Amino acid sequence: MRYHTPTSFADASAIAAGTTGTLRFLAGGTDVLVQMRAGMVQPDDLIDLKHIPGVDKITANRDGGWRIGVAVPGIVLGAHEGLVKDWPGVIEGMNLVGSTQVQGRATLAGNLCNGSPAADSVPGMVAAGAVATVTGPKGEREIPVEQIPAGPGRTHLAKGEVISAITLPPRGKNGGDAYLRFIPRTEMDIAVVGCAVNLRLDGDRILEARVALGAVAPTVILSEACAKAIIGTTLDDAALAALAKAAEGAAKPISDKRGTKEFRTEVVGVLARRAAKIAYDRAKGLKA
Repeated sequence: MRYHTPTSFADASAIAAGTTGTLRFLAGGTDVLVQMRAGMVQPDDLIDLKHIPGVDKITANRDGGWRIGVAVPGIVLGAHEGLVKDWPGVIEGMNLVGSTQVQGRATLAGNLCNGSPAADSVPGMVAAGAVATVTGPKGEREIPVEQIPAGPGRTHLAKGEVISAITLPPRGKNGGDAYLRFIPRTEMDIAVVGCAVNLRLDGDRILEARVALGAVAPTVILSEACAKAIIGTTLDDAALAALAKAAEGAAKPISDKRGTKEFRTEVVGVLARRAAKIAYDRAKGLKA
């Protein structure tokens, strides 16, 4: 195995573009190192991104958004007052990734690129409208995070491309988000169903909404039907019922040892209702 320690994303991209065998990037390592130890993957080239300046930084952008380095661990995200205040749903998702020890290493970018449809941090980022900055042989480009995963263990990134940052947009006024999941145990389990809701109010009515469904399809679903079900409403009982129906209709789950497709379909509607209520209350300033 060839171990690389580039000091810029341009260098990392050039190394990646020149590889011919199995390639992995190392940021937090909570996925790739476990896979290596289990014999699931043996990279010919391992590119360690932690030597690149700024990868461990959280930066406030001039527009009020946040730029998050690819090696910022979950425990740092959860302790950042500005991020927790603006995007509690995103942080809730990341806080559910593994144990306290795992939180000391796990990253948003790594969780995204692992490609798991049950990744807890991804629905929150999708609902928030987060964008990934990608560095490749042709320079930088920005991609909505929902366009990165291609299915379990796969991404849509081209050869030589690497995520160089995650950006969360400005929170703005009268907005709120939330993430909920269902697991059979009380902690440290893989989501059977997950749901994130992000919305903005005009008075009591929902002006904008994004709803992301996790673990009910090969990739996280950004459901336009769910958003339409609640936009223009005060999230009354009729709107919540419409949201649940839309979530059930958008889900394309499978049956496995953790849950049947029928169970997942029912639960995604329940979680959508609950997450929407929390996000709505947060937008109203009623819930931390």
